Amino acid sequence: MIKNFDLSKLNSVMKIWIDTNIDAHNFIQKEYWINNYDLVKQMLPLADIYIFEENNVIKGFIGVIEENYIAGLFVKKEYQGKGIGQKLIDYCKSKYLLLKLDVFIKNKNAVNFYYKNGFKVLDEHFSEETNEIEYTMSFGNK
Repeated sequence: MIKNFDLSKLNSVMKIWIDTNIDAHNFIQKEYWINNYDLVKQMLPLADIYIFEENNVIKGFIGVIEENYIAGLFVKKEYQGKGIGQKLIDYCKSKYLLLKLDVFIKNKNAVNFYYKNGFKVLDEHFSEETNEIEYTMSFGNK
């Protein structure tokens, strides 16, 4: 079931954030995610966060910040491939007319997921922070 995030679940959500980022982005130094942990933990409550929870277990979440920007979509490794990411993206599509995001080109699973969900590449750019190339992708009408 998808529901709004509440602060009591912050540590659970942050555990998913760090574990999933390290696992999905093996081309980026683990320290990058560790060094950004506290900043993300501070910023996360400022976003619109929707969690997917079953039997009191948070299995994934999506965060949307100003201007309909998806700051991240994360599903715990053991629940990936079970439609949770799909449900979270569908939920956001029903709430927002336009969605944008950045995704690392090397994260092929994520890129393919967004293509499958109707997102299109707007541009490609170099991230100075990570030294990696990202796509900016969008869904919906401008």
